[in-house]
Amino acid sequence: MAFINFLKPKNQLEEGGRTSAPLQRDEGEPEKKCPNCHKDIPLSRLWANDLVCACGYHFRMKARQRIKMLTDREGFHELYSEMKSGNPLNFPGYRDKAETVRAASGEEEAVICGTARIGKQSCCLFVMEPYFMMGSMGSAVGEKITSLFEYATEHRLPIIGYTVSGGARMQEGLLSLMQMAKTSAAVKRHSDAGLLYIAVLTDPTTGGVTASFAMEADIILAEPGAMVGFAGARVIEQTTRKALPAGFQKSEFVLEHGFVDSIVSRPDQRKMLAELLKMHNGR
Repeated sequence: MAFINFLKPKNQLEEGGRTSAPLQRDEGEPEKKCPNCHKDIPLSRLWANDLVCACGYHFRMKARQRIKMLTDREGFHELYSEMKSGNPLNFPGYRDKAETVRAASGEEEAVICGTARIGKQSCCLFVMEPYFMMGSMGSAVGEKITSLFEYATEHRLPIIGYTVSGGARMQEGLLSLMQMAKTSAAVKRHSDAGLLYIAVLTDPTTGGVTASFAMEADIILAEPGAMVGFAGARVIEQTTRKALPAGFQKSEFVLEHGFVDSIVSRPDQRKMLAELLKMHNGR
C-alpha cells in the first residue's frame, strides 16, 4: 500500500490548481479546443474548473486527477497497486502494447482502488483510467474491484465507483468476460451486508462494465453528456435496421428512461457525494 503523491503534477492539466477567480490568458499559454463549442480554452482555466468548459462540456479526466479533486487532503490510501494483467492467452503483441500504455499513462492498470475520505466521510473508492486502453476490463481490473468490495464488506465501508470503459479487454478473452460475474457477486455480498454503493458513470461507460458493476449500485449518478450503453449505436442500428433517436445513449437520455438517478456536474460531485455518505453513514 502506498499513499498517492498529490504534490507533483503529472501533466499540464494538473499544474493550474484551483481558483475561484477567472484566469487571464497568458501569452503563449497552451490551449485545448472544446469539441462542443469549438472555442480554444487555456489549460490553466480548464483545470481550474475541473476540466469542464464554460459551455458545460466535460473533458475526460485522468483517474488520479479525479481522486485529487474528490478526496480530502492526504485522504486517499491506495490498495492493490501491484496488481496488473499478464498475457494469459499469449495474444500477439498484447504484452508490448500493455507496457507501452503503462509508460504513457503512468498507471499499472485501468483502475485505481483504495480507501478515502470525502468531506471527512470514510469510504472505499475506485476510479477507472480512460487513458489505459480506455478503461478496458481485464482480469486485473476485475480482481482489483472485487478485492475492494470484499475489503469494504469486511470493514463495513460504503463504496464510490467512477466508471469509464470501452468494455471487456478482448486480448484476455473469456478471462475478461468472467470479471462481469465475479465483480457482480462481490457487489451482491456488499449489498447483502447492508452497505452503500454509489456509481458515477463518466464518458464512456459501455460494454461489460455497463452490464455488470456500473449499473448495480444503490445510487447511480452520471456526468452530463456521458455515453452510457452496452453495444455501440452503429451496431444497434445495423442489427435492428432502425434509426436511433437523437441523443441515444447520452446520460440525459438514460436518465429520462429511468436507468440513472441524477446527472451531476463535476464541480458539484464532491459536495453531493459527501452529503450522501454523511446521510448513509449515520447509524
